[in-house]
Amino acid sequence: MAREFSKIKESLASWSDIRQLLRGGEQGQLVPVVIPKDRRGFAWMALVFLAVYAAGVAVFSGWVVAALAAVALLLFAAVWMWRKAIIEIEEGTTGVRSRWGAITGTLPPGRHYLWLPWDRVDAVVDTSTEIPYSAPIVACPTAENVPLKAIEFFLKFRIVDPVAFVRTIGAGNFDLVLASAVQDAIRQRSRRVHTERAYDLRGSDVGDMQDALSRQLSRYGVRIIGANIPDVQLPDQYQQHLATREKVAKELSAYEREWELTRKRRIDTLLMEIERSKKTRDARVVEVKAAHNKARKDVARMLEEQETEAQRVRWEIEARGRAELTSAENEAKALRRLADSYRDNRAVLQYELARRRLDVGARLAESAPQPLVVRTAGGQNDPMSTLLLAQLLPRLTGSDGNGSSTTS
Repeated sequence: MAREFSKIKESLASWSDIRQLLRGGEQGQLVPVVIPKDRRGFAWMALVFLAVYAAGVAVFSGWVVAALAAVALLLFAAVWMWRKAIIEIEEGTTGVRSRWGAITGTLPPGRHYLWLPWDRVDAVVDTSTEIPYSAPIVACPTAENVPLKAIEFFLKFRIVDPVAFVRTIGAGNFDLVLASAVQDAIRQRSRRVHTERAYDLRGSDVGDMQDALSRQLSRYGVRIIGANIPDVQLPDQYQQHLATREKVAKELSAYEREWELTRKRRIDTLLMEIERSKKTRDARVVEVKAAHNKARKDVARMLEEQETEAQRVRWEIEARGRAELTSAENEAKALRRLADSYRDNRAVLQYELARRRLDVGARLAESAPQPLVVRTAGGQNDPMSTLLLAQLLPRLTGSDGNGSSTTS
């Protein structure tokens, strides 16, 4: 394969070349760590010794020029020492500080001063850039043990702990460890994939691989930011086989699209018929509802008429009953009045009856014959003579011709 693994290395450079190496690499290789050359030296000590000598000459000989030379040499040595003590760390990088060879801490971006000669910067580490790493793996077997021609794996990582990275592994060794870890992860993934679905690895989710690599490399102070599989290449013979399969698949896809169109047309026709049936059904439903509503209105009207008729009959019955009741009450009142009248007229009638009786009795008394008393010699009434007289009196009264009755 034309492309090769990305190479990670560390370089030794002066302070002026650190930025270029960290950003652009060196000869196509990634350089996340640069070991700066210590530009400080002890040349300024010679100036100090010269200043001491000039000061001694000035003291013993009283030469003013020697004293001025001593002062100038001391100032020049101080400026030289100050300039050499300045350390500038680029933005996005971190300096690893050491004393007597032991790492004591880190230096953040900015200007720092290292006055003591035994304090130095062992390495400048790029801690902000997401470093891309490409790893093409050759001959990865699939689940059927068919070796893939190549799988290209791309990831981005960042150094989050420069001290752990420099102290534990270093850039050169990290390149070997990362390449081995990536190859192992890719081969494990390809073993779980069937050859006919090998192209599915392109752009597939590799979150599990990213997490596994992050856990594996976290002890080196490295974090995996992202990963993907941009390219997969199959063997040539299998590619021809896949080309044939793709041709068949395309024809099958064409037939499927044609069948899909036919199916859609049939479905559309059926849907139109269904819609037409629904419209017919809805129209009939509307008619049924209209008939139902009309029937309900007719029933309601009939019930209302029946209720009105029943109300009318009830009112007639009530009116007739009230009339009959009123008539009966009036008749009862009339009867009561008549009874009262009868009761009031009874005394009058009794009086009239008694008066008429008296009148009749008076007339009878006037027309009644006078009694004839036959006395006997002894002065006593003889019953026998009285009986004979009673029998004779009607005859006697009947012969008078006035038609009056006799009373004995």
